Amino acid sequence: MSKGKLKFKVSSSHIQGRGAFATHRIRNGTRIIEYTGERITSKEADARYENNHAKDSPVLLFVVDKRTVIDAGVNGNEARFINHSCEPNCEAVIDARRIYVEAVRTILPGEELTYDYNLTRDKQDDKETEAEYVCHCGAPSCRGTMLEPLPKHRKR
Repeated sequence: MSKGKLKFKVSSSHIQGRGAFATHRIRNGTRIIEYTGERITSKEADARYENNHAKDSPVLLFVVDKRTVIDAGVNGNEARFINHSCEPNCEAVIDARRIYVEAVRTILPGEELTYDYNLTRDKQDDKETEAEYVCHCGAPSCRGTMLEPLPKHRKR
């Protein structure tokens, strides 16, 4: 990943608020950007955003491991503008307790960069919680929420 010019620009998105759009062709497997921000504990993250469940509020927290969460709302970079999609062209990769966004297919100039947020569900999550994290990606396989998919029950 080069330390130079970004491979994308931030502008208005049909998915959510602002998004990241490729300015150059980005090849499959390219490490595009590191997701940065303040490194805090899960407990600090919960306290900081406890009452911030406003509809369509941006998702800025990224869990690294059991001890560490990155809050891109504090000292975060342009990676925080990469929106969620149920059919993403990027993925988030954790490497040495750092988070990087990498292309999972070739991305053409002008295409919006996306990855699946797969936000963790709690057992008590209901339709109201899903509505708080509604997905606007527009993909044919959109599951309607940024929350991780529900477990599939097997037939016996």
